[in-house]
Amino acid sequence: MASHLSNGATNGAFTGATLSDLPKSHTFTSSLPPDPAFPIPLDSHEAPRQKLGPRMVKGALYTFVRPETTKEPELLAVSERAMNDIGLKKGEEETEDFKALVAGNKLLEWDEEAGEGIYPWAQCYGGWQFGSWAGQLGDGRAISLFESTNPSTQTRYEIQLKGAGKTPYSRFADGKAVLRSSIREFVVSEALNALRIPTTRAMALTLLPHEKVRRERTEPGAIVARFAQSWLRIGTFDILRARGDRDLVRKLSIYIAENVFKGWESLPAKLAADDPKTTALETHTGIPAAELEGAEGDEENRFARLYREIVRRNAKTVAAWQAYAFTNGVLNTDNTSIFGLSIDFGPFAFLDNFDPNYTPNHDDHMLRYSYRNQPTIIWWNLVRLGESLGELMGAGAKVDDEQFLEKGITEDFAPELIKRAEGIIDRAADEFRAVFLAEYKRLMSARLGLTTQKDEDFENLFSELLNTMESLELDFNQSFRKLCSIKLSDIETEDQRKEVASRFFHHEGVTGFGNTEESARTRVAEWLARWRVRALEDWGERNDSEREAAMKKVNPKFIPKSWVLDELIQRIEKRGEREILHNVMQMALNPFEDSWGWDEKEEERFCGDVPRMSRAMQCSCSS
Repeated sequence: MASHLSNGATNGAFTGATLSDLPKSHTFTSSLPPDPAFPIPLDSHEAPRQKLGPRMVKGALYTFVRPETTKEPELLAVSERAMNDIGLKKGEEETEDFKALVAGNKLLEWDEEAGEGIYPWAQCYGGWQFGSWAGQLGDGRAISLFESTNPSTQTRYEIQLKGAGKTPYSRFADGKAVLRSSIREFVVSEALNALRIPTTRAMALTLLPHEKVRRERTEPGAIVARFAQSWLRIGTFDILRARGDRDLVRKLSIYIAENVFKGWESLPAKLAADDPKTTALETHTGIPAAELEGAEGDEENRFARLYREIVRRNAKTVAAWQAYAFTNGVLNTDNTSIFGLSIDFGPFAFLDNFDPNYTPNHDDHMLRYSYRNQPTIIWWNLVRLGESLGELMGAGAKVDDEQFLEKGITEDFAPELIKRAEGIIDRAADEFRAVFLAEYKRLMSARLGLTTQKDEDFENLFSELLNTMESLELDFNQSFRKLCSIKLSDIETEDQRKEVASRFFHHEGVTGFGNTEESARTRVAEWLARWRVRALEDWGERNDSEREAAMKKVNPKFIPKSWVLDELIQRIEKRGEREILHNVMQMALNPFEDSWGWDEKEEERFCGDVPRMSRAMQCSCSS
């Protein structure tokens, strides 16, 4: 990586770099094949924009393409935490270079006169959308500017502008993003990170006042400056497999192992064959790239280890979604990250009332991407990835043989290869399930204030709590926050528990089909009795304050619910307010606090009961 870096790291205590001093690279474009129509940046830079596309691009993973310039852009907000994580010093957002960069008006590392330097690019990928092959998709309105490395953490990110104009992958669209969806992505990216859920990030939000973008209505345009360790998706492999480009599948796999992850030896070793369900979390690393693991016919080579790393990362991420009731809304393979990140936020939402069949996408009539189905769909997507990597995984020891490299699968070797690949994918299914469940149990135990785990907790506490929430139409995340402050001494008797039960109900009282005040109180009281027993086992009777403090560290008071985002959009777009975005972002960045110091009444309203007519809102993919 060092050979692709510009500038350098600082010595001594690091307080942040200027934009110009931040180390930058272009490992992606220097390692992988470009669009053959524009093989070098200068070809693209000198071409009229209309010649760049939209069009089909083959044999490549990206096209060099510059952002469209914008007129009188307004920087609406930056995320201080994102700026810090990138490695930029405080106040850098006030510079003209920064404002121009995030608006698409400055190519920071491109020398116009010399025609050389780091040039922006858009990725090529395909995808399965709602279970059907969609063909070539790609970055239709996202353009990556460069990679940057935080001099302190040495973490490398790819900086990208969403809404920056047409690319070869825009298809019939305009390459723009509307303010509405840009506000939503800006807030939720940072909110998920604050909840410790793996996610792409958002650094800045810029309004384009002269851009009028046509969707269901004419809306103002905007750009989100965002970043991630990688923007590669399962869909990147999908398009290569669909086109039969086996050489590029291999090249991309090697790039991911060596440049996205920390090398082949960072990947997980083969699991013990006896019981993958219990050994899934006991992996070790350090296996040399050329080493095979496992008995003959059951071997796993380095490409199998790469596949399993991607499987494990996505299992943990979807477990976090389920534990915090985040619903992506459109989990196509082009929206499933190789790095295991929450990515590409369209019609997403956090659940209000607990409804496992809820989908925030009003076009998802079959509920394919509902909250309940997310783990299943992520695995479905990972199977598509397994199919793309099947040849490399199934080749076993022959993966580096000259004949295999040049000619591919021979007829006599095919049955063995297929059997081995299928076995790896089947075992990965058990591993996905085990990692998902272990992570989900860990998170749910913490949210319930438990310091130990018991097998019976899943049925007696987790499942029964969710069933109670669904039946009584209780708010998911608010229920956990309210539980934090319940003292064990206040729920010793059944009468006490019934009295406390009302804390979980909506302002309008008991809801849900067939429920009465008495039946609702009784059901919540029964669950509180079970929870009290387990809490006493882990904490004793005199540690309520410690337990409450521990629970509040994992149970947010603020969640950017759909109704909050909707009001935020209206106030910014229609009323011209600006300070409200800063205030809501402070809440999103610090969701576990009790207060944020700007307006107690407004803070409590945004954290309180969701207005009845605003629950379970849905929206479209249009943005």
